[in-house]
Amino acid sequence: NGQSRTSAITEMGPAAQKLEGMLTAVCQHLAKAIARDGEGATCLIEVQVTGAPDDKGARQIAKTIVGSSLVKSAIFGRDPNWGRIAAAAGRAGVPFEQENLRIQLGDVLLMENGQPLGFDRQQASDYLKQAAVGAYLKEDTVLIQVNVGNGPGVGQAWGCDLSYDYVRINAEYTT
Repeated sequence: NGQSRTSAITEMGPAAQKLEGMLTAVCQHLAKAIARDGEGATCLIEVQVTGAPDDKGARQIAKTIVGSSLVKSAIFGRDPNWGRIAAAAGRAGVPFEQENLRIQLGDVLLMENGQPLGFDRQQASDYLKQAAVGAYLKEDTVLIQVNVGNGPGVGQAWGCDLSYDYVRINAEYTT
């Protein structure tokens, strides 16, 4: 409406790119806050996917993983269950070769070249536990990194774990 007394951005350029970057940052912050505020949630889950055929496919894989009730339950149970993550990635409907699958939970590598690795289960579980007691908007995030191949596609999605409180809250009210 012109009340800001700034010049209108009418074409792509440095000003448009700066505005786009700032809007993206605000939208990501809000998306994380909404996910973090899930009913009964104890932590935020961030899934980052790389190597997909395209960005749309990478986002689909990330959304399928973060939306999986089995993945959400494993995170709540502080169980570094790579099988649930791999299964969710595989059912996302985006083709990839299993031998390219790499899964990392925080700093702990769980799977490489489609094969589970021997990893320090206690370290991985402790990583999940720290997220549940982290400082709001800082350390309460579980990071799952998944690589599915050599494609240029990257994507991310956010969600929260699935706790006993979620079930209780949703079982106790009717519409």
